[in-house]
Amino acid sequence: MNSTNHRALAACIEHTLLKPESGIDAIKKHCEEALEFGFGGICILPVWVKAARDLVAGSPVKVCTVAGFPLGAQMTPVKVLEAEIAVNQGADELDMVIFIGALKQREDRVVEEDIRQVVNAAGSVPVKAILETALLTEEEKRRAASAAIRSGAAFLKTSTGFFGGATVQDVRLLKKAAVSTNVKIKASGGIRRLSQAVAMLEAGASRIGTSSSVAIMEELRSMSKSSVKQFIFKEIGDIDS
Repeated sequence: MNSTNHRALAACIEHTLLKPESGIDAIKKHCEEALEFGFGGICILPVWVKAARDLVAGSPVKVCTVAGFPLGAQMTPVKVLEAEIAVNQGADELDMVIFIGALKQREDRVVEEDIRQVVNAAGSVPVKAILETALLTEEEKRRAASAAIRSGAAFLKTSTGFFGGATVQDVRLLKKAAVSTNVKIKASGGIRRLSQAVAMLEAGASRIGTSSSVAIMEELRSMSKSSVKQFIFKEIGDIDS
């Protein structure tokens, strides 16, 4: 298997650990895995940002954390404070859950302003708006995407993984919603196999959030060159023959 392909896929993955029981030993192991496999980033709980920042210092691995997680029902000032603290402690990126209840009530301006205030608080740190697509209708997904784009979010993210995962159909829908913008797509939730990760990238995602990162890379590593050829990494470069 070509090492270039291995690195290209790893760079698209955010190695995720958002379990409430995770302690410093788990965070250390998580960071070691990110460094070993060359993952593009780690996504961890806010309490561990400062420690993770030190553990991956000097490497290309980005430290990502969450705000308004996992329900999105915190008041906006709370999300803003979470963002400010995370940035001050060294977070490179921030994933925030949108105000889903307001979206359901068709209060799109409330949704947009909630995201915008977090984006403003984060400054130069990119914000990914988690839409929680499993809870939304097709029309709600489009409205949520539009609100996030208007707010200045850098990414549309499918899910927290708590209420359902990413689907190829949702990635395509979000990609279409963002087609005339610089907003990117992060697929997250339920991505456990190499074939799923590749399908999300082919559908238009540029990031994959998964806690199965190591298993996915080991699956890729174990494949023969002839087997690897079936995967077309449209977003990360073609597989070499």
